[in-house]
Amino acid sequence: MSEKCIAVLTSGGDAPGMNAAVRAVVRSGINRGMRVFGVYRGYNGLLNGDIKEMNLRSVSDIIGNGGTMLYTARSEEFKKKEAQERAADFCRSKGIEGVVVIGGDGSFRGARALTNAGINCIGVPGTIDNDIACSEYTVGFDTAMNTALEMVDRIRDTAQSHDRCSIVEVMGRRCGDIALQTGIATGATAILVPEVDFNIERDVIARIINTQKTGKKHFVIVVAEGVGGVADLAKYIEHRLGIEARATILGHVQRGGSPTLRDRVVASQMGYEAVSLLDKGIGNRVVVMRGGKITNLDINEALEMERVFDTKLYKVAMSISI
Repeated sequence: MSEKCIAVLTSGGDAPGMNAAVRAVVRSGINRGMRVFGVYRGYNGLLNGDIKEMNLRSVSDIIGNGGTMLYTARSEEFKKKEAQERAADFCRSKGIEGVVVIGGDGSFRGARALTNAGINCIGVPGTIDNDIACSEYTVGFDTAMNTALEMVDRIRDTAQSHDRCSIVEVMGRRCGDIALQTGIATGATAILVPEVDFNIERDVIARIINTQKTGKKHFVIVVAEGVGGVADLAKYIEHRLGIEARATILGHVQRGGSPTLRDRVVASQMGYEAVSLLDKGIGNRVVVMRGGKITNLDINEALEMERVFDTKLYKVAMSISI
């Protein structure tokens, strides 16, 4: 009986902890007697034949590295059925029976298409935004939050020195989780997220005025990327209240850096679980965290889920940031 062959790729936006997941896939696969291939630059690697067989030393000392050693890309070509069939044919030509796909919802849709073309795929959620509905946690989220926390703490120091208002934009187009948790952790006066309707006068200006009455002279406003407009908000606050205001967009600094302990451990657990499923001949699943435990869901069910924003945590934030 020939050895089972699997592959691993990272797709979409990079996230700290992806390397830890790749390492777990490679080593747990080899430990089960499998051959494991690394696919470079996402689904493009399957279309261009950009793959390399991995060994135990291929993933030495990468667990603490940010980014992804396999590189990543978004493949428009792979959205076409012809490309999906070509990728499946390439996998078969190399004896690859299953692929672990580390990425977000778009990557999972690609995994479902490749499974439908005959190659079992397992998705592992890797994105800093924590915006995958089927999983309460995604690899990279904890690191991104801690990076944002450190940056906002530094900005707050200078805001305090100048009696200034600092408006800080953190990442999260559709998801305000980074903004919400960073805002709580830094004592932000106001937090603006795409999931909650807001009024600038009520939710920013009035909150600043109320805290001024209690003696506070410096303020931090945390805004999710999906809300945006931080430069205009800074100008409005300065015009409306006569407070010096500065806008800062943290940007891609939140994607880089060495992953936190939590991201390393969760990525390792998820990578191991993905290989376990492929070893059983199971595909079309997504490895997820539910109730704090690592489990898996059907990929179709996972993609149909609607994300639920933590409104209770948002109420907590609004109650204590006074």
